[in-house]
Amino acid sequence: MREAVASALEASRSAGAAYADARVVESREEKLSVRTGRVEGIESAESLGIGIRVIADGAWGFAATADLTPDGIRAAAREAVALARAAATTVIEPVRLAPTGLYQDVWAGPCIIDPFTVPTEEKLALLLAADEGLRAEAAVRVSAAHMGFLHIRTMFGSTEGSMIEQSYHESQAGIVAYAIGDGEMLPRSYPNSHGGQAVQGGWEAVLALDLVGNAPRVGEQAAALLSAAPCPSEVTTVVIDGSQVALQVHESVGHPTELDRVLGDEAAFAGTSFLGLGDLDTLRYGSDLVTITADATIPGSLGSFGYDDEGVPAQRDFLVREGILAGFQSSRESALAIGRTSNGCMRADGWNRQPLVRMTTVSLEPGDWTFEDLIADTERGIYFETNNSWSIDDRRLNFQFACEIGWEIENGKLGRMIKNPNYTGITPEFWGGCDAICGPGHWQVWGIPNCGKGEPMQVAHVAHGAAPARFRNVRVGVGR
Repeated sequence: MREAVASALEASRSAGAAYADARVVESREEKLSVRTGRVEGIESAESLGIGIRVIADGAWGFAATADLTPDGIRAAAREAVALARAAATTVIEPVRLAPTGLYQDVWAGPCIIDPFTVPTEEKLALLLAADEGLRAEAAVRVSAAHMGFLHIRTMFGSTEGSMIEQSYHESQAGIVAYAIGDGEMLPRSYPNSHGGQAVQGGWEAVLALDLVGNAPRVGEQAAALLSAAPCPSEVTTVVIDGSQVALQVHESVGHPTELDRVLGDEAAFAGTSFLGLGDLDTLRYGSDLVTITADATIPGSLGSFGYDDEGVPAQRDFLVREGILAGFQSSRESALAIGRTSNGCMRADGWNRQPLVRMTTVSLEPGDWTFEDLIADTERGIYFETNNSWSIDDRRLNFQFACEIGWEIENGKLGRMIKNPNYTGITPEFWGGCDAICGPGHWQVWGIPNCGKGEPMQVAHVAHGAAPARFRNVRVGVGR
């Protein structure tokens, strides 16, 4: 891998590049799923290739190949330079990059038990046992359990002198029960919806979820939802669980603070942003309790790494500090628009894609409440748990979220169960209503391995730390 990167950089310089970087990416993936007592699928895939990014005549060029022979690498490098020169005919301002250090380093993510060494039979046995536990309730007519594993090894080098090797494992697992009755099909998931929980780590991370032990409770709640009360339509106080707060952060803070969206460089697929450059250090994004960071240094998070795909070190930076917009997620190029250096947010989905500004671990920093005290302090409202669906406009301003389950809060106590609870809001107003956040003991990092952006579309693996939080004056029970 090191030789391939060095060859690509040399070939790029020889072809006339003023700057070049190259990434060799080797990946291995496995997915297993069962549904209602039967094995649904077992998939595996491997990939190896190199992506070469250059600046020539003041413009970017990119080419990639799975042919890692010297001739294949040289051909890709020449193609990248030729594409840059073609792009230069339409460039208004030449590309400039904010400075960064030069690094010779090796980084690895945490992993105790390599999941690819665990027999397939053992993985399927765990999934089938969890799936069976979900169907202990007669109303649960459909059930599913799944897990997936990823191993990535990369080598990055640049003509500025960096050469960085990185490797990590990701593990993901989850279960879902579907209760059917009276014309309704209601899901209940654990530990999260839309794929469960995903972390950097090995087989030990899946075992820690205790899917089998939690399956009966999940099935019971799914069945109970059939007779639960509908969500009332009103403006009220809401308490939102950590996993849903994480998705709220993702959609209404993570995406709009990506600097390429603010600058209009990303618009076609995922949209732009309601934020402008002039909002930095002035816009009130939320209440004084709302502090949100982008932190790529948290061990075990999907949004963690040693260096991004421009060779910029992982770092912790403030996006919102005590309610005020404090920063954007940037690249070496875009950071110059705000007079800063890159905070290390450029990542690519594999060797055949260019890096884009992507979230790292964007988190709502914890407060100091216990969950019990937070509920006890809430006279009336609704507690929301586990996302079911989401919708937000392309500027990330107006949104609606629905959850799988909720409970009424009356006189500081959780009351009757609510099905299909949902809420709507406008981003700064919603975060402005945050008046309590649970403390570090309730704070957890939630992995989101399916964040889409760009054309051609890239899927990023990101994460968000969050704890249950309370929001005042929220519209709930929006009609469909």
